[in-house]
Amino acid sequence: MTQNIKKSQDNPLVNAMSVDVEEYFQVSAFENHVNRKDWDNIPGRVEESIDQILLLFSSHDVKATFFTLGWIAERYPQMVRRIVDEGHELASHGWSHVRVTTQNHDEFRDDVSRAHKVLEDVSGKKIKGYRAASYSIGASNLWALDILEEAGYLYSSSIFPIKHDHYGMPEAPRFSFYPASGKLLEIPVTTVEIMGRKIPCGGGGWFRFFPYSLSSWAINHVNRVENQPAIFYFHPWEIDYNQPRQQGLGLKTKFRHYLNLKKMEERLTKLLIDHNWGRMDEVFLKD
Repeated sequence: MTQNIKKSQDNPLVNAMSVDVEEYFQVSAFENHVNRKDWDNIPGRVEESIDQILLLFSSHDVKATFFTLGWIAERYPQMVRRIVDEGHELASHGWSHVRVTTQNHDEFRDDVSRAHKVLEDVSGKKIKGYRAASYSIGASNLWALDILEEAGYLYSSSIFPIKHDHYGMPEAPRFSFYPASGKLLEIPVTTVEIMGRKIPCGGGGWFRFFPYSLSSWAINHVNRVENQPAIFYFHPWEIDYNQPRQQGLGLKTKFRHYLNLKKMEERLTKLLIDHNWGRMDEVFLKD
């Protein structure tokens, strides 16, 4: 397998860069504020953000994995084809950002199978990976991993090994593992242990909240001390400071969503320079 990834002499370990491709109005925190029936009537902004991200990755010779909603791929096929044409991995984020915790077995099977088919049809590529909306696979619904394997996926990045008010499985392994029930590889988002506590360092709101130096140190620690690749994720809307502001949000939701959006691209650029990055499949899957 050929990797188009830059290396550094002091820390050659390659980490996995990923993007969760969804519109700003599709985030789980807005599900009680934006009616799904209205999605098609809201002007989209994801294409412009993806253009910006692809340019940024190209400028730093980085290949990444784009976990993309089937809903998005169906409406923006040219954007999806551009992602794969530029050498990035296309993976599934499910159909329309529904948390797995709200679905039964049949609903989840239909969701991930539909997304898998549309993404393969649009891209012409095999879809290997899946990431659940809001990391909504945990101790109560590990059956979802078996369904993913049945649907043709090779890996999942859907478990966050922390305690959070909306998700998390703190007892899960911190690094990639095969659940006992099957051959699907689960790749948890990266955490670092500090004084016996798991601290997220793999992106999202934590990357925007904590100083950049802390995130960079944590990734280096995982690489150099634990000899493990890190996984980083972000969303297109996180580099879109001018996105329309949603009204009626609680203070916690507003803080989490809009915090430091203006600084995100600058921080992301430093991250691409300071660490080595590649696609999820090339970092974690064997030939």
